[in-house]
Amino acid sequence: MGLFDIFKKNKDVQDLRGKKVFVLGLSKSGIAAAKLAKRHGANVYLSEGNEVSKDKLHLVEELRELGINVEYGGHSDEFISKSDFAVTSPGIPPHSEIIQNLKTRNIETISELEFAYRENDKNKTPKQFITITGTNGKTTTTSLTEFILKKAGLKAKACGNIGIPASDLVDEEDLDWLVCEASSFQLDMTKYFGSFVSVWTNFTPDHIDWHNGLENYFNAKTKAFKYSSFSVLNAKDEKLVEFANTLKNDNMGGDSVFFFDGNIGDNCCYIEDDEIKFKELGDVETVIKLSDCPIIGHHNYQNIMCAIICANLAGNYNDTTTDNETIKNAIMEFKAPAHRLEKIVEKNGITYYNDSKATNPEAAIVAINSFNNSDVALIAGGRDKNTDLTEFCESVKGHIKTVILIGEATERFETELRKNGFDNIIREKTIQSAIDHATGLKPDVVLLSPACASFDMFTGYEQRGDVFREYVLSRV
Repeated sequence: MGLFDIFKKNKDVQDLRGKKVFVLGLSKSGIAAAKLAKRHGANVYLSEGNEVSKDKLHLVEELRELGINVEYGGHSDEFISKSDFAVTSPGIPPHSEIIQNLKTRNIETISELEFAYRENDKNKTPKQFITITGTNGKTTTTSLTEFILKKAGLKAKACGNIGIPASDLVDEEDLDWLVCEASSFQLDMTKYFGSFVSVWTNFTPDHIDWHNGLENYFNAKTKAFKYSSFSVLNAKDEKLVEFANTLKNDNMGGDSVFFFDGNIGDNCCYIEDDEIKFKELGDVETVIKLSDCPIIGHHNYQNIMCAIICANLAGNYNDTTTDNETIKNAIMEFKAPAHRLEKIVEKNGITYYNDSKATNPEAAIVAINSFNNSDVALIAGGRDKNTDLTEFCESVKGHIKTVILIGEATERFETELRKNGFDNIIREKTIQSAIDHATGLKPDVVLLSPACASFDMFTGYEQRGDVFREYVLSRV
């Protein structure tokens, strides 16, 4: 029985012609879902709860020109009533008033990702999903998996939380694989969503308020795996190993394939002797040396292992040449996504890294711990999130020679660092002067990993990282 057969068994499935579909949110995912529903013959009603700014009014007009009904500034009974089902955007939490309203009316409410999956599986030749979730590492793993598959000759495209809604791609003809980055928000309202491969990179507490509790956050992630053919899981995480046993006992989630540091089963990807190895049915082959990986740090080695597993499984499905030599060459060509421990340039013995996406201490610790036995000048600071800095300070003490602080958080960060025994601290007023000062120290590495939000000096972490990159390249 196929995945869509399971779906049909659970719910009577009809085509969309003549159905009333209520879409929540004038977001990328809401717009994509509305357009897909309209292409497939539905009567579509898109409702945005907030007022629409002038620069977005053209989106409203474009949708109306397609025959899609659009309202904004609230959700009217005219749009909601008698809907056959609703499609919600990931920014709308399940405890919100509109979601509860739909629940009271017994209107089935699903995520845009679930809707894309359902419509995809109605196609004569449905595309295969590779779904990647986890607290950290999703974007890098998704981008790398897509890159490897394309290098191997497979017709693949990244989608989901990485920027392109899956609903935009399910009708694309010259495409066989959707490599989907899936957040807990997107997965929370899935019901029968199924992938050929589902990956869980790691699990740490996050988005607790949105999900009303840690367990709800975890349960949202689990929805990516119930109908998967293969589940790729982190063997170090006890909760994920326990989850793998639950899947096995419930005869769900297909075969589990693990990754981490040691040889952990007949089918796994692991690190041994400074090499990443892939083991399939007991046969072991070295894929790549750690020294040949263009993205550094143990967290990135985990991301690479996930992508290796996905590429091998996809290759087996398509009977194509995703051999380990092809995978190795693709990994060596890959460049990290912007602002995620992104190597900018190596000049005069100094390597510059942009990790502006590290907007909290936990994320910065991951980057800091990627450097051993190096002289590292760390640029940190910004708008303080007032989180505990104890572990951050310990990480700095173990891996960083000099800390250069900027932004609103300077005072507290310096106080906490000194209190925890680290005194080599410099204050600067701008990111440019921080780069100048760091370069003048002639370290091995200049690392921007702020451990703070950016809104005291920039519009977002992207602008902060762009300014860092542009100034470094102009200076060196």
